[in-house]
Amino acid sequence: MSEEKIAEEIQDGVPEPEVVTNGEETAETPESESAEPPTIEEQLSAAQAEAEDYKDRWLRSQAEFANARKRMEKQRLDTYTNATVNVMDKLLPIVDDFERAMENLPAEMREHSWLEGIQLVQRKLNATLENFNVTPIEAIGEPFDPNLHEAITQEPTDAYESGSVCRVLQTGYKIGDRVIRPSLVVVAA
Repeated sequence: MSEEKIAEEIQDGVPEPEVVTNGEETAETPESESAEPPTIEEQLSAAQAEAEDYKDRWLRSQAEFANARKRMEKQRLDTYTNATVNVMDKLLPIVDDFERAMENLPAEMREHSWLEGIQLVQRKLNATLENFNVTPIEAIGEPFDPNLHEAITQEPTDAYESGSVCRVLQTGYKIGDRVIRPSLVVVAA
């Protein structure tokens, strides 16, 4: 046999190599199987679905933004309230000192003119507390509430019901519903 015949026989038994592009094999499709372009209705339907998806995403983004804004506003108010509570807590001992001084003022000193100045300072301090919505906790005659009162002792008395506050040793204060300092009280037994 001639060399040409041998080469032809070998060629006939060996399959053609597949075309490889970028390390991937590609399959050739016959031209008769090619897809036809989508119709106008299909394109419109796809565009409407895409628009609906974009609208849904936009609405979700708007809701997330509104929620974030509300959350930040609440955090800002909480921070302001916490700062106010801290400052007012530092002022309360001064208020207590003024109250004790006025309660224990000797009768002969009540006529001095400088006392009016001291009382004016006390009123300004109380007005400052009011401006920050700091209010004293009412305790006398109220049922003991551990959220508002701190019981120091119990005292037998007929003037108040058992479990009610009969004396206040130190006034408590709150801002809105938040207790700055509980009242130190004596509870009726």
